Amino acid sequence: MALFFSRDLDGGATVSVWEIVESEEELLSLCSVPNDELEELQLIRSVDRRRERLAVRALLNQLFDGKVYLGHHDNGRPFLQNSLIEISISHTKRFAAVLTHPDDSVGIDIESLDRNFSAVEKKALSPYEIENLSEKNRNLHLAIYWSAKEAIYKRMSLSDVDFAKQIEIKRFSPKDEGELEATFIQKDGEELEFELQYEVFEGHVMAWLVG
Repeated sequence: MALFFSRDLDGGATVSVWEIVESEEELLSLCSVPNDELEELQLIRSVDRRRERLAVRALLNQLFDGKVYLGHHDNGRPFLQNSLIEISISHTKRFAAVLTHPDDSVGIDIESLDRNFSAVEKKALSPYEIENLSEKNRNLHLAIYWSAKEAIYKRMSLSDVDFAKQIEIKRFSPKDEGELEATFIQKDGEELEFELQYEVFEGHVMAWLVG
């Protein structure tokens, strides 16, 4: 089994990451998948996508006793149908990540730094955020912005969010790990303040928030 790490965070949350090194068959043997999800998996053409979904399942088997039933809100945010624990999920070709908390809403996102994030500048950043981009570490800076905004989007569980106008990340310099301050602006103008953590490892960036 390829549990990369599982870490308890301040405030009662747990972040866990699975490295996807197994074949599809090996992952199927490691996890218990409800029949409806197995039917969905059979409709996915990409082997890598199926492995990512199964790695999430294998990770959930590690974290919870008994079979876990996943549901999804209208915007795609997952929830546990048979538990009150709050959950957020993200995955890439190499890693699957799960963030849980007994009570508070959570959001997590993981991205591969092999990806070119140049499109993020146009579609997800405000003029202020673009102005503060690092020239030396531009792709990393963009990746952290994107991962953080995705984590906030998942935590909010809303559809039709304008990442550039509604999610503001305060100025920061990209590092191997750090904290971010952010504001989510509701359509009615109400502002919510968030603190996020991010970490860079094995060619990936992961950002998360609790509460």
